[in-house]
Amino acid sequence: MSFINKKILVTGADGFIGSHLVETLLDDGCDVKAFTYYNSFNSWGWLDTFPRDKLKNVEVFTGDIRDPNGVRTAVKGVDIIFHLAALIAIPFSYHSPDSYIDTNVKGTLNVLQACRDYNIERVIVTSTSEVYGTAQYVPIDEKHPLQGQSPYSASKIGSDKITESFFCSFGTPVVIARPFNTYGPRQSARAVIPTIITQLLNGNKNILLGSINPTRDFNYVGDVCKGFIHLAKSDKAIGKEVNIGSGSEISIGSLAELLIELTGTEVVISSEDIRKRPDKSEVERLVCDNSLIKKITEWKPETTLREGLLNTIEWFNEKENLKRYKDDIYNI
Repeated sequence: MSFINKKILVTGADGFIGSHLVETLLDDGCDVKAFTYYNSFNSWGWLDTFPRDKLKNVEVFTGDIRDPNGVRTAVKGVDIIFHLAALIAIPFSYHSPDSYIDTNVKGTLNVLQACRDYNIERVIVTSTSEVYGTAQYVPIDEKHPLQGQSPYSASKIGSDKITESFFCSFGTPVVIARPFNTYGPRQSARAVIPTIITQLLNGNKNILLGSINPTRDFNYVGDVCKGFIHLAKSDKAIGKEVNIGSGSEISIGSLAELLIELTGTEVVISSEDIRKRPDKSEVERLVCDNSLIKKITEWKPETTLREGLLNTIEWFNEKENLKRYKDDIYNI
């Protein structure tokens, strides 16, 4: 599939990955419509940080993914949809699980219904490696069992399954893109890499983390966005769940040590109980098998972990960026 003369809608465009995807699509000369979350501040999230000459090329639609009427209005007239709007924080899902069902399951349903009504050519629905839970084998391919170890992961499993059902039942041209731990500039404050970097750059001598033993497959946001685009253009991806990941893993403790090295700081790492997940909810190991995406597209990871972390540190070193983050509290 070509993006030439196609109108592309990105939901969750105001968020971390969504804003980078909008930027990547604009750089590729695409016609982009950005679905942002309506709020009384008229904030467009990270889109507000775009230069005016770039932002003027984006059609911004403010709404709520939980509302089917607004979603239908946003979808009308577009050709391709990247659906990224979601609630993401795992700790927040422990005390507000209803909101995750409303946003992640019902929100996806709203998008799919609108896609069916308007005969959308392609819809890429964002999954997460969290749906796999603790690895039963590694590397994790798309046949790995799904395990709802948190309300967040359960809601994303629900999103994936309703997406699958629309492909099977109605032939909706869906792709389920499943990125493993994405990181980079603009990432949410509650994620581990911003948690570490902001404490380091603000001069904290005791870095507070949760469990430092789990391993993750970290992927730079620019690579993940390219993965999304490759999948959207691949007819072979239709109806499939497809991992996006590097195939490498690192423990949270080793990641912290690497960030300490890259920032040239001397600190102590401490584990704080409040930051730890319940034992059965902790996902101990995630590492991607990326064979499928390499087979059906020309995508491959381009940014090493070290390069990506240096880019991220450089972004956080800008005072305007660092001051947006509250390093002195536990962000859930």
